[in-house]
Amino acid sequence: MRKGKIALSILCLVFGFLSCNKDDGGNNIPEIVLEDRTEQQAKDKDSIVNYLNEHYYNASAFVNNPDPSIKDLIITTITDEVISSDADSLLMNAVELKKITFAEAEYEFYILNLNPSATGDAPNFSDEVLVNYEGFTLDNQVFDSAVTPVNFDLTSLVPGWRKAMPFFNSAEFGSFVIQGDGTVDYMNHGVGVMFLPSGLAYFNNSVTGIPSYTSIAFKFDLIQTSITDHDNDGVPSYLEDVDGDGELFNDNTDGDFNPNTRSALSNYLDNDDDGDGVLTKDEIVIKTYNKPTKAEIEAIDLASNEEIISIVEEQDGTFTGTTITFTDTDGDGTPDYLDAE
Repeated sequence: MRKGKIALSILCLVFGFLSCNKDDGGNNIPEIVLEDRTEQQAKDKDSIVNYLNEHYYNASAFVNNPDPSIKDLIITTITDEVISSDADSLLMNAVELKKITFAEAEYEFYILNLNPSATGDAPNFSDEVLVNYEGFTLDNQVFDSAVTPVNFDLTSLVPGWRKAMPFFNSAEFGSFVIQGDGTVDYMNHGVGVMFLPSGLAYFNNSVTGIPSYTSIAFKFDLIQTSITDHDNDGVPSYLEDVDGDGELFNDNTDGDFNPNTRSALSNYLDNDDDGDGVLTKDEIVIKTYNKPTKAEIEAIDLASNEEIISIVEEQDGTFTGTTITFTDTDGDGTPDYLDAE
């Protein structure tokens, strides 16, 4: 069982992680040329592949380990004096290649899953996660870390986090408990590393310890995940991805505008997604079901347009499932909350 203390002071440690602002170097800040994303991805792939082929990790520390953590992970450079005898511990042999499209470019990144037996929920790309983490460059320089659990909204982080985290599971269902002294107990949580090209990191921005166009990596303990509803309209944010591209920022059904930010008001921030004057929450149906076990919630016979959006274990040991139904009054195939007609 792992324990950690949640502290507000940790937020100052992650400021650089959340920010994409350039370092304050006075008035003589050099101009950063905007590189072509596809061309830069090819360069970044080479740097990541070289790193993975030149480093190995202590794989044996994660064999039959009932409670692994990134604290157990040691990544070592292969040299003439230090050569791994275990081929599986070479990072290149242990990672999984993932391919996605982002910003109209094809990207490749790698993940290392150090606890595939974790049984908790996997985050959606727009969810909130509770993690310990350490960010480092490919020359093994740590630029950011949190050793006690900290909450992150995946939509506020570099793109690689929302692309990588759905491949990992959080702590064992029902094991997460906040004690009276602020410590957190949890069991069998997700443990991993993501190796990101600059296009899924800070790209042309530079932050403290990270020059522009730098490939980076994060190792992390995924402790807990929770579904977000950024605009409190009843539709979880991950379901506001109308075009299915794994991003929320370009989904704007009614084409409205936020005068405060001078930008389109994306559905996940809009409580009237179709602009018909009827709030989204009044054009959907939310139901809850309580059952003795989680399996019984998952086995509920749902309507064709109804789906489970969350399952929560109650203090009495029972489970409450919440479902959403997207009504389509006129039967035109477009749910009411996205249909202004």
